Amino acid sequence: MAIHSSQVQTQTQQQVQTLSPQQILAVKLLELPTVELEERVHAELLDNPALEEGKEPSEDGLHDDEGEDYATDQDGEPNTDYGEDLSLGDYRTEDDIPDYKLQENNRSKDDKPEDIPFSDNVSFYETLKEQLDMQALTPEEKQLGEYLIGSLDDDGLLRKSIDTLIDELAIYQGINATPQEAEHVLSIIQDFDPAGIGARNLQECLLLQIKRKEDSPLKQTEYDIISKCCDEFTKKNKDKILQKLNITEKQYNDAVAELVKLNPRPGSSMGETIGKNIQQIIPDFIVETEDDGTVSLSLNNHNVPELRLSREFTDMLDEHTRNKTNQSKESKDAMLFLKQKVDAAQNFINAVKQRQQTLMSTMQAIIDLQRPFFQEGDESLLRPMILKDVAERARLDVSTVSRVSNSKYVQTNFGIYPLKFFFSDGYTTESGEELSVREIKRILKECVDHEDKNRPYTDDELAVILKEKGYPLARRTVSKYRQQLNIPVARLRR
Repeated sequence: MAIHSSQVQTQTQQQVQTLSPQQILAVKLLELPTVELEERVHAELLDNPALEEGKEPSEDGLHDDEGEDYATDQDGEPNTDYGEDLSLGDYRTEDDIPDYKLQENNRSKDDKPEDIPFSDNVSFYETLKEQLDMQALTPEEKQLGEYLIGSLDDDGLLRKSIDTLIDELAIYQGINATPQEAEHVLSIIQDFDPAGIGARNLQECLLLQIKRKEDSPLKQTEYDIISKCCDEFTKKNKDKILQKLNITEKQYNDAVAELVKLNPRPGSSMGETIGKNIQQIIPDFIVETEDDGTVSLSLNNHNVPELRLSREFTDMLDEHTRNKTNQSKESKDAMLFLKQKVDAAQNFINAVKQRQQTLMSTMQAIIDLQRPFFQEGDESLLRPMILKDVAERARLDVSTVSRVSNSKYVQTNFGIYPLKFFFSDGYTTESGEELSVREIKRILKECVDHEDKNRPYTDDELAVILKEKGYPLARRTVSKYRQQLNIPVARLRR
């Protein structure tokens, strides 16, 4: 019996979104804070001779200063309209950008009134990267390691799952890594100093520190308590631990005396070891509020120079273009070089202008939505606001607003704030009043601060108290907010 095989060729249509080089450049510039933009502009000036400092003259011979200042009255009516959306569509939440991208260089410009000192912890990213550079890694592993380090939170812990990080690497960095490769690189980072860095939870953080101790019966007891009874340990349930591990009370006490010396936040301790500096945070926006309630917005361009095309290059390109008939190969190559440089310079100028327009549109939308705060400076006046709210008002894509809000600061009459400060979820009370989660957390903290420390409130009791105040939250919601405020459970607050 003969067996026949056949091949069938099918054609399918698939829509794939690709970004143009101009779009990619616009996105990269949009993410940069003011100080980093300054460095990027100066690097481009050195690299491209067709680009030079100076304002481009407009058709009437006057300089075009559009986009530098933007004022609105108490009703929030804008004086002008800014920008268009980048329309990239690749949604990125405010947690997707690694923490190290939010750090800014330590710059000091005493003669600039807008350069206001802002207290901030020294980032440990560079210190960990130095340790990474000393490892024998492939270029792909090193790139993966840098992304993992950049994804650590302020405590030095990795809160995102490996699968999430792999997806981010593929989407935003173009790196295709397997879970095994990510786990391998993470295990290398977990050997860095300080001990516990790169852990994914409290239990792993403590176990990493215990493993570095010299072998002894006491070390084994510590390891058993954390590996087998971590939940009981955090709840101080001694009896369950003694029963489960079959150890004496002395062994337990000796082990606990050592365990409490471990650091559950190795990243924070790293900052304290290096020392806290007064870093110069350069605000990207200046928002000034007048006595009559008028709020004016301007971009803080700091030392970012104005850009224009080199007249010499454009004249040479025009000359080659007029005489392109019967040109030699050398002349054609020269014209191609000139054209590439001029096009690149024009694209860069356009991207910088687009960045300015998008920043102004986004910040103005935030001001319009949070106008009472900018007029009074009272945090309780902040209304619930998410990325989508700003995107709809500014007529931008959510991903664009996310890029802006993740790495920018605004100077107001009441201090300097990261843009992320103005975002929070909302909650509607029984009376129909809309409150931000920030306000509910404040009320929750007040309840805990005024409780009887001999008999602290349980989460169920806190839920009842909040309900009496008009906030009928579920116990699990109260528990979530309590944990986000770093408030321990009732038995640990005695």
